[in-house]
Amino acid sequence: MPNIYFILFEIIIYIQFALCLQHAYKHGTANLLKLGFGILFGVMLELATIRQLNAYEYGHFVIMVWDVPLCIGVAWSCIIYSAMEFSDASSLPYWFRPILDGLLALNIDLALDTVAIRLGFWDWGQGLQSQYFGVPYANFWAWFWVVFSFSLGYRILARNSNWVGKWLSASLAFVIGLFGVLGTNAFIVFVVPTSIRSELIFVTLAAALGIILLKHPHFHQKPVSPITFWIPFLTHAYIVLAGIISGVIFNPIFLLAIGLLMLIIAFSLHGKSIKSIFSTLTSRWNISM
Repeated sequence: MPNIYFILFEIIIYIQFALCLQHAYKHGTANLLKLGFGILFGVMLELATIRQLNAYEYGHFVIMVWDVPLCIGVAWSCIIYSAMEFSDASSLPYWFRPILDGLLALNIDLALDTVAIRLGFWDWGQGLQSQYFGVPYANFWAWFWVVFSFSLGYRILARNSNWVGKWLSASLAFVIGLFGVLGTNAFIVFVVPTSIRSELIFVTLAAALGIILLKHPHFHQKPVSPITFWIPFLTHAYIVLAGIISGVIFNPIFLLAIGLLMLIIAFSLHGKSIKSIFSTLTSRWNISM
């Protein structure tokens, strides 16, 4: 039977899914398909990656799809969905938005993965001291390309206002995303020499960040759904609180610093959404009074 940290983690993710589903339902079929294919993509990429690399394994959650927790596939879908909503409301050129989407995912994972392995959610089999406090650097490479690949694949057809853009964008994102993930996995593990692997990962991710910064994006150029804030915030908040209560986030204390820093970055990116949420809550409170 999964312990309480596993169960709460699943609940948080399914709450995120409910928020995304409500948004997608209000905004039409294309969004529903994006969210649905995102879940399929998330589950399939995990099943395929485990078999391709044999690099990690999951603990036992309540709902499993073979050896992958369903909530992980759902989490991938929610992260991608909310990141794309956020980047689409920015001033970034259309084809640069997948880069921002990938970086937004890394904001979550830099805090998530180190605490998750200490809670037993998954295991890289390398102990807790190797590379990034027990997390292989290649994991961050994978996180970036997972979100980038799906986002790019979706955007190829999404600009079409006809039935092609509406009905086929999500399925194309699934196909391109899956091939993109498996291809970049194979490249970094089987092609790039171990001696330069870490350097290549760092340079690639730094270049992605540099490209976005050079573009000087303005965020919230149009109204943004609160889900763009709630998805990262709920994950960050849970990881920090679960890490503090269990004590694992203090081993080492740097994990707490990283968790808080990533939370602060999320707050800074979503400042206008937070103000809008508080404004709405205040208005409802005043009406009820």
